Amino acid sequence: MHDVPKTTTSAPGLRERKKQATRNAISEAAVRLAAEHGVENVTVEAISEAAGVSPRTFFNYFSSHDDAFVMINDEIGERIRESVRAAPAGLTPLDAVREAFVAELDGFEDRQELWALQSKVLQRSPHLIQRGLNAHVADERALAVTLAEWLDATRPGTERPGEYGIYPRLLAAVSHTAMRIAFEHCCADPEENVLTDAFQEAFVHLAHGLQRPTE
Repeated sequence: MHDVPKTTTSAPGLRERKKQATRNAISEAAVRLAAEHGVENVTVEAISEAAGVSPRTFFNYFSSHDDAFVMINDEIGERIRESVRAAPAGLTPLDAVREAFVAELDGFEDRQELWALQSKVLQRSPHLIQRGLNAHVADERALAVTLAEWLDATRPGTERPGEYGIYPRLLAAVSHTAMRIAFEHCCADPEENVLTDAFQEAFVHLAHGLQRPTE
């Protein structure tokens, strides 16, 4: 088997981390205001004031008012893709993507309340659902591209690259679905359920071909 090429992507510098922190602060302010007052009653000026930035700065990070409600922690997707790129060749594709997601679950409790608020905001604002779905699909497709590249980098022999049919798209889609289901399962009873455990359980079912569960 071929070794996985070492990634040349370096960790974000201080400037980039500050930009991401500002972006996240704006999104968080937008979601919290919308959860309290409704999206239609929240202005760019109000979001900017709550985040401690100017309206001009707001538009440096978001092209429209509505984008701020659906873009929380969008850097997570890139970190997951970086983990997949660095995954050892000996892993199964399912394990490679599972471990990439699990690495992002550390500290989830710190974000759970905000993600739950965002979910409620989207549910109350149908016009945002399509925007959120578009962002989700874009992230899923980017993961599928990364998985196809990892499959090429770790495949044995000299076969022509990229001949996987729908497999990378399917793997990316079921991984995202497993995360969503695990998240919803935990939000339904946060005192009893742990996201990491629920997500791992979902992948056990996937690894067994979704056979009927046994006791």
